[in-house]
Amino acid sequence: MKREWIFDNSYAELSDFFFSKQKPIPVQNPKLVIFNEKLANELSLPLASDVFVGNVIPKGANPVAQAYAGHQFGYVVTMLGDGRAILLGEHLTLTGQRFDVQLKGAGRTPYSRGGDGRAALGPMLREYMISEAMHGLGIPTTRSLAVVLTGEAVKREQMLKGAVLTRIAGSHIRVGTFEYAARFGNKADIKELADYTIQRHFEHLEAVPHRYLNLLQEVISRQAQLIAKWQLVGFVHGVMNTDNMTISGETLDYGPCAFMNTYDIETVFSSIDLFGRYAYGNQPEIAIWNLARFAETLLLLLHADSKTALGMAQESLKSFWDIYYREWLHGMGGKIGLVDVETEDEDLIKQLLHLMGKYKADYTNTFRFLTLGQLEEMPLFRTDEFRDWYYNWQMRLSSVKEQTREGVLRRMKAANPAIIPRNHLVEEALTAAEGADYSVMKKLLLALENPYDYTAEQEAYMNVTTELDCNYQTFCGT
Repeated sequence: MKREWIFDNSYAELSDFFFSKQKPIPVQNPKLVIFNEKLANELSLPLASDVFVGNVIPKGANPVAQAYAGHQFGYVVTMLGDGRAILLGEHLTLTGQRFDVQLKGAGRTPYSRGGDGRAALGPMLREYMISEAMHGLGIPTTRSLAVVLTGEAVKREQMLKGAVLTRIAGSHIRVGTFEYAARFGNKADIKELADYTIQRHFEHLEAVPHRYLNLLQEVISRQAQLIAKWQLVGFVHGVMNTDNMTISGETLDYGPCAFMNTYDIETVFSSIDLFGRYAYGNQPEIAIWNLARFAETLLLLLHADSKTALGMAQESLKSFWDIYYREWLHGMGGKIGLVDVETEDEDLIKQLLHLMGKYKADYTNTFRFLTLGQLEEMPLFRTDEFRDWYYNWQMRLSSVKEQTREGVLRRMKAANPAIIPRNHLVEEALTAAEGADYSVMKKLLLALENPYDYTAEQEAYMNVTTELDCNYQTFCGT
């Protein structure tokens, strides 16, 4: 099968209010670090190091830096935009699917706000590893196609190796894109963006009445499902500003993110989240807060009467909790092997989570050991409280007709990953990569491809190192 670029740049056909034409800034000595062969096969994309670092613009591309705004940690909306990323364009697959191809770290843009427009190797490899791990876990996400060294240094707290990440996404339209249109544009700009978004992601809404209200409801639904999936695997995003929430429902931006080891709803890893706004347990509430900001941008389109428009938006936002709760409860039910999860099962689930928090149990391994029946592996399992819970759990499982141990095991394996990108594993891979040893990262990525397989090869990655997590911090890399 021939691999080639097929660009059709619909975003660049919007009014130039939404972007600035900007080519990547060439670099001195590019060197490919890693290339996602499987993703390239899926998209029919060629291996092209010079393209992935911005030295060559492929035929048909129309590079732009996208404009957007956003609430940063809840503060008033701020003008932002792609300060170090350039959208080469939209690649069409052989089946007609459309994907953004973006270079992260490709140089200064009109939105750089004094920054250098570059990226360091470590944060780009972190995004590569975590985004591909999220894909393996079955969570909607942007993807990573390649990381290329630039041969140039970038100055942060110290001098670091420069690199460019090629990111693939359904689109990079964000809540912050709509905030930009509402804050710095007018009703016509909001309508242009909303119509484009519907055409790109929600074609089924083009002919329906109240299409903008339906757009709001679709985005609410996708985000509610996405955040529930984060919670189910213990993922902490770290910087849930409105500019990092996509309209497509993909996880975006893997700067200060990490996976929780010890179960604690107050878990925070981000060095800039000083007050725990984006802690693990707060993520659903932050999501609906962000969605409320999205709803505000659409008020002029929802109804001519502002009071009626506000009521429509508020009513739609109520659906978030129903969708989130349904997704979370069904997912948690699967983690303990239930077929038809009932509302009453919430107590059983929350009792287990309470015990995990009380005895500082590892989130992923608790469910993995329960899946495998390895009840001697954790201090939690030796407590009287857990034994009581375990009895109630077994009684609940036995209440299901035609229940078999094989069926329970199959459901639990499908819901409980045997492996996640644990913080110490990611750091080990990044440390090795700084010394030009990429084998550690590549072996880890291979193990993370199929996290629900419970293979012997994954065993080496299942150990927990809690010492690192005591003061573990992650950084944006800007």
